[in-house]
Amino acid sequence: MFAIPLAWLQLKRETVRLLIALAGIGFAVILMFIQLGFRDALFDSAVRLHQNLQADIFLVSPQSTALIAMQSFSQRRLYQALGAEGVESISPIYLDFALWKNPDNRSTRSILVVGIDPANPVFDLPGVVQNLDKIRLPDIVLFDDASRAEFGPISEKYQQGQTIATEVGGRRIQVGGLITLGASFGADGNLVTSDLNFLRMFERRSKGIIDVGAIKLKPGADLQKTVAELRRTIEEKSGDVKVLTKQEFIAKEQNYWKSSTAIGFIFTLGTAIGFVVGTVIVYQILYTDVSDHLAEYATLKAMGYKDLYLLSVVFQEALILSVLGYIPGFLLALGLYSLTRDATSLPIAMTSDRALVVFSLAVFMCAISGAIAVRKVQDADPADIF
Repeated sequence: MFAIPLAWLQLKRETVRLLIALAGIGFAVILMFIQLGFRDALFDSAVRLHQNLQADIFLVSPQSTALIAMQSFSQRRLYQALGAEGVESISPIYLDFALWKNPDNRSTRSILVVGIDPANPVFDLPGVVQNLDKIRLPDIVLFDDASRAEFGPISEKYQQGQTIATEVGGRRIQVGGLITLGASFGADGNLVTSDLNFLRMFERRSKGIIDVGAIKLKPGADLQKTVAELRRTIEEKSGDVKVLTKQEFIAKEQNYWKSSTAIGFIFTLGTAIGFVVGTVIVYQILYTDVSDHLAEYATLKAMGYKDLYLLSVVFQEALILSVLGYIPGFLLALGLYSLTRDATSLPIAMTSDRALVVFSLAVFMCAISGAIAVRKVQDADPADIF
C-alpha cells in the first residue's frame, strides 16, 4: 500500500491547489484554536480570584450566581461556623463594583473592589501580605497591575515612586501598593482594600452584611465531615446561606458562564463553524483531485487494484492535508494568543490538551471529507472510462 507514495504525488502535482487547500485548513484550525482559547480564557479568568483565596469552605447567599451578581447575607452565619469541629478561622469578604476615575484623562471605568479583614487575610496574591499594614490606613487601596490599560499607567507610576491619588465611587483614595490578579470577562480590573475602607467607598453597605464567608480548617481536619456539619447546622436551619467547598465554589462560577450566559455557547458554536468550514474546503479539494485523476483510478482498477487500495489513497491524502494544514495553523495561533493576551490581559495560552483536541478535530474533519469524496472513486469504471 505504501510502496509508492501515490497520495503525496497526487497532492504535490498541483502545487497551487495544495497551497490553497493548506491555507483553508489552516484557517479552520486557527478559527478553532481562537474560539476554544477564548472559551477557556473566559472560564479561567472567571475563577482566578476563587483560586487565590486561602480557604477550604465558603458561605454564599443562595441567590448569588457569580462574582458579578453577588447577594449579601449576615456575617452572623460566618460566626456560627466557628462552632463547627475542625474550623480554625473565618474571614468576611466584601465584593462590589465602583467607578474608577483614570488619574490621567479623568475617564471612568467600572472596577471590582474586594474588601478583606487585614487581621485575617485570605488572599494568596503577590503584594497582598506585604501591604496589609498599608490598607489598614484610611482610603488606601491595592491596585491590580494586571488590569486593563484603560485604568491608566498606574503600575508604571507607582514603580517610579509617584503618588497616585484618584477617585473610586466618588471617594478620594490613594494607591498604596500593587497586586497581580488579572482582568476577566466580568471585571476589567481589581482593587483590594480593608473592610473598613470598603465600607467608606460604599456608604450604602452596612458592616456585617458580607458577600462571601471564607472558612479555613485546622490542619488534618476532615473537609467533608465539616461541610456536612455546616450544612446541617447552618444551611438547612437558616436557609439564607449555601455551604460550598472550594472546588464547588469554583465550579459554581464556571457553570454560570457556561450555562447562564450566551458567551460559552457562542465560542462553542464558533468552533463548530470552523470545523464545518474546514470539512467543506477539504472535501472540495479531494473531490476535485479525484475527478481530475478518475482515468488513473480506472486504470489501476483495470490492473487489478481493489477499491480498498484506491479508497486508502484518498484517506492518505486527507491525513496529509490535515497534518500539513495543522502546523501553520498551530504556529499562527501561538502568535494570536500572545497578541490577545497583551491586548486584553486575559489568561489565554496554548495548552497541550487544546493542541491535541484541535489536531484530533483537524484529522477527523479531513477524514469526514475523505469519506464523502471516496464515492467518486467507486464510480471509476474502466469500461466507462475507456
